[in-house]
Amino acid sequence: MCNFESVAKLFAIAAVAMLASTPFAAAQQGGKYWVPAAQSAAYTVSEARKPEAPRATAETRKRSAYARMHNPAAPKGKEHHLILQVNSNDPAAMNLSLNNATNVAEYYKGLGEKVKIEVVTFGPGLHMLRDDTSPVKARIEEMALSTPEVSFKACGNTQEKMQKAENKSIPIIKQAEVVKSGVVRVMELQEKGWAYVKP
Repeated sequence: MCNFESVAKLFAIAAVAMLASTPFAAAQQGGKYWVPAAQSAAYTVSEARKPEAPRATAETRKRSAYARMHNPAAPKGKEHHLILQVNSNDPAAMNLSLNNATNVAEYYKGLGEKVKIEVVTFGPGLHMLRDDTSPVKARIEEMALSTPEVSFKACGNTQEKMQKAENKSIPIIKQAEVVKSGVVRVMELQEKGWAYVKP
């Protein structure tokens, strides 16, 4: 009989211990901390309703964005590539293209990173690089000296068509290189991963 009472007491103690530890384990698995009933009364309703998770999420997002912008482990020396297309005989579009090229070159120069920019002209946009009709010729000459990251490509197909239409040779400024096709040049650079912008 004595043994039976000892075993019963042992089982009772084990059951109480197990029941007492179950809420604590369940609370831990849910990501919350278990608080004994006597202490839980000390918490106010407003404290219990505080949205901790959204604040942590917003804080994490803020840190992630900052890390992306200022990552010291980001690879230095990455080279950026940009194509600017000009296909209209519009001085405003030509100047906008040159503004974009200058701004992008200065931006990456400020970061200490390399960039290559190609201004590709075709169709009526070839006037930008024509020696006899370019409204931005002086600006391109200046850019060639101050911003070597920017190069200019003239469409050879357009040049040939203009020569036939005007029955004369179409001179291209010395800062530009003639390519067989301006459109094909844009395609080939995009296939190599260059970013494309049409002002």
